Amino acid sequence: MTRTEYPWLLPSAMADAELPGDRARARRTVRDWIVDITAFLIAAAIALIALAAIENDGSTPDALLVVDSVIGAAACCALWVRRRWPVGLAAALTVLSIVEPVAGGAMMVALFSLAVHRPFKPAAIVGAGALIVAPLQPWLRPDPETGYLTSLIFGVLLILLVLSWGMVVRSRRQLVLTLRERARRAEAEAELRAQQAQRLAREAIAREMHDVLAHRLTLLSVHAGALEFRPDAPTAEIARAAGVIRDSAHEALQDLREIIGVLRGPGDTGEGERPQPTLATLDGLIEESRRAGMKVAVDQRVAAPEDAPAATGRTVYRIAQECLTNARKHAPGAEVTVTVTGGPGDGLTIEVANPAPT
Repeated sequence: MTRTEYPWLLPSAMADAELPGDRARARRTVRDWIVDITAFLIAAAIALIALAAIENDGSTPDALLVVDSVIGAAACCALWVRRRWPVGLAAALTVLSIVEPVAGGAMMVALFSLAVHRPFKPAAIVGAGALIVAPLQPWLRPDPETGYLTSLIFGVLLILLVLSWGMVVRSRRQLVLTLRERARRAEAEAELRAQQAQRLAREAIAREMHDVLAHRLTLLSVHAGALEFRPDAPTAEIARAAGVIRDSAHEALQDLREIIGVLRGPGDTGEGERPQPTLATLDGLIEESRRAGMKVAVDQRVAAPEDAPAATGRTVYRIAQECLTNARKHAPGAEVTVTVTGGPGDGLTIEVANPAPT
C-alpha cells in the first residue's frame, strides 16, 4: 500500500503505523504541535479575558486575583497532557471550573480532547458531570456584566458544542482508519490472488509441456536411436525416419510456441497461433503414431466428433497422446487399441490398452 505523501499533516493517531511493519511513533506530528499550541493559546486567551473581568469588578481581593492567575496558568499548562490522560484532565478541570472561571477555557479544550481520543461512554459520563455542575459556577462566581440565566445557557451550549464537535472528529478518523484497513486487506487479497494465478499458470504450463513435448520428444528419441543402431538400414527406411524426426521436431517447436503463448497477455496473441487440438484431430495423432512405427487400432464410436465440446475434446486428445507416449516407451512393438465412446448427455470415455510386452 502506498505511503501518505505528507504524514506530518495527519494527527498522530492516523499517521502512526501507517504501513504494516512500521514502528509505532510516540512523537507528535507537526499538525499535533500546531493544534496543541493553538488550543493552549485559546485557553490562555479565555483565562485572560475572565481574569480581566474579575479585576475590573473591583470586589475581588488581590490575594484571590493572584490565586486565580496561578490556577488559570496551571490549567492552561495542564493541557499539554490532554492526549495522555484525557479523562482525568477533563474531570479535574470540570471540578476546578466550578470555583475558578479562569479555568473554563481549559475545561472546554479538555472536553473536546476527551471526545476525540476516548470512546463515547467516558466522554458522555464526564460531559454529563459538566452539565450537572454547570449551574454552580455562575452561582458561586457570578459575572457582574451577565445575568445568571444567560451565563448558564451559554455555558451549557458551549459544553454541548465542544463534545459534539469532538465526537464528529473521532467518528471521521475512525471511518478513515476503517477505509484504510479495508484497502490494505483488499490489496493483500489481490496480491494473493495474483500469486495463485501465477502458480496455476505455471502448473498449466508444466502439464502442457509434459503432455505435448513428451510425445514429440519420444518420437525423436525412438527414430534417432534406430538410425544410430542401424546405420546399414535401407535408404527408404532412413529417409522415412529422417522425415519423422523432422516432422516431430517441427511439431515440437510449434507446440512449444503454443505453450509459451500461455504467458502472453490478452493482446499479445499472434495471428499464426495454431488451433487447439480437439476430438476431431485425434485421427491425426493416431496416424502420426503409425508413421512412427507403432501399431495402433482405433475404435471410434462417437458419431460427430467435431461437435464435442472444445474442452472435452482437448482433454481426450491429451489423454490419448500421453497414453501413446507411455506405450511407446514402456511397451515398444506392442499393439495399442484406442477406444472412444460416448455422445451428447452421456459424456466421453476413452480407453487405451495394450498387451504386456514380451
